[in-house]
Amino acid sequence: MSIDLPKETAKMIAMSRRILLVDDDPHIRQLLAFAFDKAGFAVEEAGNGEAALDAVARQAPDLIVLDINMPRMDGLEVCRRLRAQGDLPVLFLSSRDDEFDRVLGIELGADDYVTKPFSPREVVARANAILRRSAPRLAQDGIPTCGIEKGRLRLDPEAWTAHWGAGEVALTVSEFNIIKALALAPGRILSRDQLIDQLHGPGFAITDRTIDSHIRNLRRKFGEVGGSDVIETKAGVGYRLGPCEGAGEGGS
Repeated sequence: MSIDLPKETAKMIAMSRRILLVDDDPHIRQLLAFAFDKAGFAVEEAGNGEAALDAVARQAPDLIVLDINMPRMDGLEVCRRLRAQGDLPVLFLSSRDDEFDRVLGIELGADDYVTKPFSPREVVARANAILRRSAPRLAQDGIPTCGIEKGRLRLDPEAWTAHWGAGEVALTVSEFNIIKALALAPGRILSRDQLIDQLHGPGFAITDRTIDSHIRNLRRKFGEVGGSDVIETKAGVGYRLGPCEGAGEGGS
């Protein structure tokens, strides 16, 4: 059940969020800055990859809107460096409908992407969706949702953390939502469309390849700590949570 916040409260929440806009085109930055400012966000701009990394080092924003195609240091390299430091939410902008760029961006850990030309309102809406997914979730009675456990896997939706045994596994917002969706449906196979609905809501236009990229990231991250059986594949159908015992292979 969704809860509609008063407009004043929603605006105060938005104003507490900081967005870093990174694009070498000042016109695009101006359009997006106006849209985010109108939506109540605090906005900082950077015209290249180096300036973006400097801005994050000074004060990390809540989300970075990052152009892929920039001279000197492109957005993919910026994302690589950010992912080496943490899990700052990233929304990619791509100047062409290039599936390779989109899939590579997701595999690097981006949470979403928008292809140019775009509507500034769509960019703001997608940024809001990422931020909502990264915010602590509350149960209907206002109590934070409890932890989810399966084998050696433990998820804490309140703290937005995932653990394998005693160690934490750093996940992006989208990766966490996918593993949580699978964990909340034990034994069930979820199709790619169902996982897309979990991430973005019904009717959201992203490709199956995007979900597959997130799944590969999850398998790699858990596999590096011994969790090779976290996610199982049912060919042609979808994915389900594995036994999470750390033994054997979790599907191809």
